[in-house]
Amino acid sequence: MIASLLIANRGEIACRIIRTARAMGIRTVAVYSDADAKALHVRQADEVVHIGPSPARESYLRGDKIIAAALATGAEAIHPGYGFLSENAEFAEAVAAAGLIWVGATPHSIRAMGLKDAAKKLMADAGVPVTPGYLGEDQTPERLRAEADGVGYPVLIKAVAGGGGKGMRRVDAAADFADALASCKREAASSFGDDRVLIEKYITAPRHIEVQVFGDTHGNIVHLFERDCSLQRRHQKVIEEAPAPGMSEDTRAALCETAVRAARAVDYVGAGTIEFIADASEGLRADRIWFMEMNTRLQVEHPVTEEITGVDLVEWQLRVASGETLPKRQEELSINGWAIEARLYAEDPAKGFLPSVGRLEHLMLPENRLRVEAGVYEGAEVTAFYDPMIAKLIAKGGDRDTAIEELRTACCHTAVWPVRTNAAFLAQCLADPDFLTGSIDTGLINRRDKALIPDSAPPEAVIKAGAMGIAAAATGERPVQVGWGLARSTNADEPWQALFGFRLSGPAQPAVRIDLDGMAYAVAITSPWDPLDAWVETAGEVILSGVNDGRVFGITASRGRSGGSATNSDGALLAPMPGRITAVEVAPGDTVTKGQRLVTLEAMKMEHALTAPFDGVVAELNANPGAQVPVEALLVRVAAAE
Repeated sequence: MIASLLIANRGEIACRIIRTARAMGIRTVAVYSDADAKALHVRQADEVVHIGPSPARESYLRGDKIIAAALATGAEAIHPGYGFLSENAEFAEAVAAAGLIWVGATPHSIRAMGLKDAAKKLMADAGVPVTPGYLGEDQTPERLRAEADGVGYPVLIKAVAGGGGKGMRRVDAAADFADALASCKREAASSFGDDRVLIEKYITAPRHIEVQVFGDTHGNIVHLFERDCSLQRRHQKVIEEAPAPGMSEDTRAALCETAVRAARAVDYVGAGTIEFIADASEGLRADRIWFMEMNTRLQVEHPVTEEITGVDLVEWQLRVASGETLPKRQEELSINGWAIEARLYAEDPAKGFLPSVGRLEHLMLPENRLRVEAGVYEGAEVTAFYDPMIAKLIAKGGDRDTAIEELRTACCHTAVWPVRTNAAFLAQCLADPDFLTGSIDTGLINRRDKALIPDSAPPEAVIKAGAMGIAAAATGERPVQVGWGLARSTNADEPWQALFGFRLSGPAQPAVRIDLDGMAYAVAITSPWDPLDAWVETAGEVILSGVNDGRVFGITASRGRSGGSATNSDGALLAPMPGRITAVEVAPGDTVTKGQRLVTLEAMKMEHALTAPFDGVVAELNANPGAQVPVEALLVRVAAAE
């Protein structure tokens, strides 16, 4: 068995691997960048090595530094986690050449399945059904457009080297193809260093079903059943579950057998996932499920498979890498119960899901209710350098309804501040009627549009509870955590007695004045013992309040502002976060129309389009391709047309 292990990754997956390694008696080595000097995985490992500056290309993507760290610390093996170098065949070969053990798929398998076009050809030859499309070498825009026209719209343009929803665009009409292709190629080149794409028929009622497979060096390959990852936003998974709702035993058997056949076609070793797309217009049928791609690594959503099978997939990885046979045979694996996972991201749904960065001043995750895989702690920083995932929340139940309710309740009781999260959005998704009945496909979130986006306006109970907290703070009192539904101070007589007779939205009279999200409120309070459907906590000079729906509001004493929130009504387009300008599509003096893309900013591995807020003229332009810009930098100012 491996005695010491270097984890070539960060965040929650690094912490996850450390946990299993420690349970197996394996010494762990963590690597970290400047931005991660105080990260949780650095705190948990037995030994740590600094490998470079904050940008991933200068640290976590530097295979030479990672191998040097392993050799310097006496590590025997390297586990790449997922992302970064986990599917880099050259890195896997370099690890082996250095005399180290690679905990992952073989370079042969990585290469065979790494490019989507080659993988589909290989699978077709192995008798695995694939979706119709174009996998050719001719990458001219004219040929790609002609192939898309031939397949018939809608189509998907997908980066050959892509994954995780990056470098992927849906095109519904021929007129939109050129712009979508240019954007897709640009994002693919930035994310993967390869701008080649393939064309694939878009399935109008698609379900994303994937099968966990596992192989050893002795020729054994098993499957650990399927997961459903259909609830997606912009091709990125939001909620995953196992098993898949509506999957019959016959369809499951056929699908899983196909997945094993696909893995055997590349002599697969280690943990891998065969991803399929299903046409769910007539339910899940074996003859309407096609191969999409293979991920030759551990998946983000692997915990739901662990929960229903009782298997520790990281332990299996380490045992297989040590030369052992698979711990279980196929007939020893079975499904027990239902598991569902939600990805908690540092992002603001009310602002188009823009990533949110900053210090986690307040972090309350429902660890007493369910399995939480986190890579942060209260006081840690969420930076713009890496993926904005805070944690994965995983619920287990005897049936699907129970698991969903457990997870929804957990999302509602998640409280993070001042960094914004998608907790309330997740809770809304989990309560969606179609999701509850299993009538899902990858377009569900897009069809619901803003219905799943939580209201950004604070509830009245939050405003009032926050005002009571501010009133207490103003007298030097420190309010007790006010218990669900009740507000009180540390002193039953003060400061509340002075507030009797106040009422919210009442006639002019003395009131508590507060600021909340840029808005000013004057709040009258009738009694210190008013029942409140809100909670209150103190966080330094800020009072936090919420209503247990995943939203958290920070409230401060008013500083005399008149209220109102920033808008782009003056035509100023500011950088929503630190990032790199990847495209500038206008020049000073250009006439633009409302909604027209002006500048594209890349941050946290995603492209963000800044569009014209109204018809007008580009009056000011401060953006240059390739330039790094700070948050709220003025990039473009549009003046209204005269």
